[in-house]
Amino acid sequence: MSVNGGIMMLSEMLSSLPPSEKKIAIYIIANPQETISLTAKELGEKSLTSGAAVIRLCKSLNLKGFQDLKIRIAGDLQRTDSGAVRDIEPNESPLSIIEKMTNNSIQTIRETSELLSIDELVRATEMLRKTSRIHFVGLGASGIIAQDAQQKFLRINKNAYAFTDIHMVATQVANAEENDVVVGISYSGSTLEIAKVLQLAKQRNIKTISLTKYSNNVVAENADVNLYTSATKEPTFRSGATSSRIAQLQVVDILFMCVASLLYDETVKHLDETRKAVEFLTNTKKKIN
Repeated sequence: MSVNGGIMMLSEMLSSLPPSEKKIAIYIIANPQETISLTAKELGEKSLTSGAAVIRLCKSLNLKGFQDLKIRIAGDLQRTDSGAVRDIEPNESPLSIIEKMTNNSIQTIRETSELLSIDELVRATEMLRKTSRIHFVGLGASGIIAQDAQQKFLRINKNAYAFTDIHMVATQVANAEENDVVVGISYSGSTLEIAKVLQLAKQRNIKTISLTKYSNNVVAENADVNLYTSATKEPTFRSGATSSRIAQLQVVDILFMCVASLLYDETVKHLDETRKAVEFLTNTKKKIN
């Protein structure tokens, strides 16, 4: 699988970049083909900035360096899909809505896979592998993602909790142990309550993970490990709320599978036991009826 997503990263971060880095980003977006053949120094000269500013830009994008960015841009140039996300129109046919929503979901999943840092994913996986207690925290629609994560990790014998009441979260984190992990979920990354929970956890030396859209945001700033989803763009009917949920679920699924793979034998055992328990309840219900 080719590595890409560089142009999308630049576009999403553009508004929050410092002036010199923004000039470089604008130049790259306008000249992606030329960029992949330049050195950091040459790109700095072309964009009327400096090689050092190019390196700072790569750090702002959470990339390893300029070569990493060039590889992603080269991958973008090789893509054949349009990457366009389309919103629904007034009185649109069900068939057309099915097509648009399906294509939008596929696009969101693809973009999220491009934005996930393998290094950060490995760090998050190790945290969850070693811990026995996980606190998933999300408000509103993100609370649904927290509940999905709780259900998955409970099945492999992790003490997982999902909270949507911020006071209950504070109580739980106040009594948490250093080996616990707190996962803050906020699509926008601007939910101050989630950021405060992560701050509280860090004060108690508890490891933290954030799950937000790709951006510089207050939730990610307060987490030890940052996992990002695609930043969806639909403005009207907020089908982005659908796409963002799918992207968050995708990351939770990936994280769960990474942990399950490292604990393979234990995972198979626990999943078998939980499956048997559910089947027992189902069979008992049938007999009662």
